[in-house]
Amino acid sequence: MNNSVGSRNVASVSLWIGGRKQPSSSVRHGEVTNPATGAAIRKVPFCNAADIDAAVKAAAAALPEWRDTPPLRRSRVMQRFLALLQANQRELARLVTEEHGKTLPDAMGSVQRGIEVVEFACGIPHLLKGEHSENVGSGVDCHTVRQPVGVCAGVTPFNFPVMVPLWMFPVAIACGNTFVLKPSEKVPSASMRMAELAKEAGLPDGVLNVVHGDKEAVDAMLGHPGIAAVSFVGSTPVARHIYETCARNGKRVQALGGAKNHAVVLPDADLEFAAEALAGAGYGSAGERCMAVSAVVAVGAAADPLVALLKKRAEAIVVGPGDKEGVDMGPLVTAQHRDKVAGYIDAGVKEGAALVVDGRGTKVAGYEDGYYLGTTLFDHVTPGMKIYRDEIFGPVLVVLRTPTLEDAIALVNRNPYANGVAIFTESGGAARRFENEVEVGMVGVNVPIPVPVAFYSFGGWKSSLFGDLHVHGIEGVKFYTRTKAVTTRWPHQDTPAPGLNMPTLG
Repeated sequence: MNNSVGSRNVASVSLWIGGRKQPSSSVRHGEVTNPATGAAIRKVPFCNAADIDAAVKAAAAALPEWRDTPPLRRSRVMQRFLALLQANQRELARLVTEEHGKTLPDAMGSVQRGIEVVEFACGIPHLLKGEHSENVGSGVDCHTVRQPVGVCAGVTPFNFPVMVPLWMFPVAIACGNTFVLKPSEKVPSASMRMAELAKEAGLPDGVLNVVHGDKEAVDAMLGHPGIAAVSFVGSTPVARHIYETCARNGKRVQALGGAKNHAVVLPDADLEFAAEALAGAGYGSAGERCMAVSAVVAVGAAADPLVALLKKRAEAIVVGPGDKEGVDMGPLVTAQHRDKVAGYIDAGVKEGAALVVDGRGTKVAGYEDGYYLGTTLFDHVTPGMKIYRDEIFGPVLVVLRTPTLEDAIALVNRNPYANGVAIFTESGGAARRFENEVEVGMVGVNVPIPVPVAFYSFGGWKSSLFGDLHVHGIEGVKFYTRTKAVTTRWPHQDTPAPGLNMPTLG
């Protein structure tokens, strides 16, 4: 947080409340920087409780009419929103690159994955269908309906400024809820642009609202009695805090936490293919992905040749500004985060891991003030080392070695994180065993980043998820709706009343 940015000649990001841009009543602001250059490009307000209350009241006021809008009409709004997202995909991707730093092709891909969730939400009339059973008792029918939960909120991370918000609010809104979104204060602009596009698509004022800020804003959302459900993606400590706070306040919650994703490579794997895939999974988006592979488990004879191939691939990756042609990996999001990741490299050296490729000290000509860190590769890492235990969230790939597949599975299962995992092998039997025995929420077989498609659901196990339901897909529909069971009898005049006894369906 920086209260001095008001003196800088940069524009201030607005809030989006009640279908229009509004200023914040808070005096606190932060900087939004371009990670490629280190320059401040915007200032963002850090909302206070009054701002959050205004957004919730706008959402609550819009709820009755939107909730009663037929699902088919809500779907038509989603279809128009989908078309506008597709038409403005490059603009959204450029905002992502400008504020986050990832390369433009990577940003385009992430926006596309978000757009696919909107495609899924367009099918909401079908997805909201309940069940019906005729004559469950004499003259008695039973059916279920799915109804919206009310005003929902989403708190999203810096690393996917378009994709993760699109995992949440389109599904929630299509289900008949209204929504308050708080994107990361590091990357606020894409969410504001999506709110404008949603209004252009015909979304009524107040159905989608966007606020900004830090912990003060989040805690105001978690404690607000007008919010019924909260979705979150971020670090495990914050996910646990949000889950526990929402539970105390009687809110429905899905809180996705951190990760330490493993990729197990067997000796029978195509090692050239595996190394190429793992380099992309470990170093893409500068490792700032919750589904990034950060720990490679080399089994038996795969280890030495795999490390040699990873070294060659890591050293060939071009680091630079994300909007420049020919760049493979952009900067990290802030100077503080870059320094934190560099500190992990220092720790790995001190703990005795073999530093194969060192990304410290990377400089990009003409962009000396950018937040750059090169690719880093460690070998002979052990489970007790800090570089293995912690989620580094940077371009640092560590290699552990095990003698057997059984040992590799046991290693993965001992880790407290359980977001995603992959195996590289040409053995169907080994892959099937791995798929069945590994205790992780998302599994890839020769797929390094097993993010499910939009009509499946995204979510991990153990310390990577707090709550019962995953994001988007059918579990997203379940999260943003409540099931109501209705039992019906239409008696004739000569039908006897049930009386005082417990009614039975005989």
